[in-house]
Amino acid sequence: MATCLVSNEPAINAMVAISTDVEGPIEVPHDVAEIVLVRHGETTWNNSGRIQGSLESELNEAGWKQAAAISDRLAKELKPTAIYSSELKRAKNTAEMIAKKCHLPEVIEVPELKERHVGSLQGLYWSEIQEKEPEAYLAFFSSQRDLEIPGGGESFDQLCERSVTALQEIASKHKGERVIVVTHGGVLRAIYMSVTGESSAGKVLNASINVLHLSEKKWAFKSWSDVSHLNEVGFLQRGFNGDSFQN
Repeated sequence: MATCLVSNEPAINAMVAISTDVEGPIEVPHDVAEIVLVRHGETTWNNSGRIQGSLESELNEAGWKQAAAISDRLAKELKPTAIYSSELKRAKNTAEMIAKKCHLPEVIEVPELKERHVGSLQGLYWSEIQEKEPEAYLAFFSSQRDLEIPGGGESFDQLCERSVTALQEIASKHKGERVIVVTHGGVLRAIYMSVTGESSAGKVLNASINVLHLSEKKWAFKSWSDVSHLNEVGFLQRGFNGDSFQN
């Protein structure tokens, strides 16, 4: 399995938004693709502590409000030229609201941006997985990155490789432009760890904004886990215990 490390840039603090300035468009350098990575809005399963993985689940009332808030924010910033999304409904619905507000004609689905398949853990509650699926539980929390999760699940390396490859392909089409990518907590975690070389991404919150600059020479995060636009609508503070509980 090929390594997922794509940059030697120093890591940024994953627990704090690096930039919260939402006013005034800033031009993207001609040799850089600016990708605004967005985690989908909150779902009923997020709220109840149930594992989604690659299964479908619906945005709840809070999730729709978060999608509206992030749409309002992105519409005030530098206009994106395209929006891409995971094919899963929770991401697609978030992306469609953003697209409408930003006057983008379509949401481009990218299957490789979907959430990690976590095997026999999918559909269970986090509180019960250690007892009901001990092998899958150990595989999920293992530091062995090439270990696949029993029940048809992906390894972390597999998730990482498809996520990074998808971003590379998107970036190659949008040099000098800003584009939006709506995806999932596990995917964002994999991308962050690949770019920074860190062993943790901290909490990847629902409807957070994470800005990544991609060029042929380097990848660098300009902001991470920015939820300043959610101050009025609120969000799940726990993030399901940081890295361990994302989907």
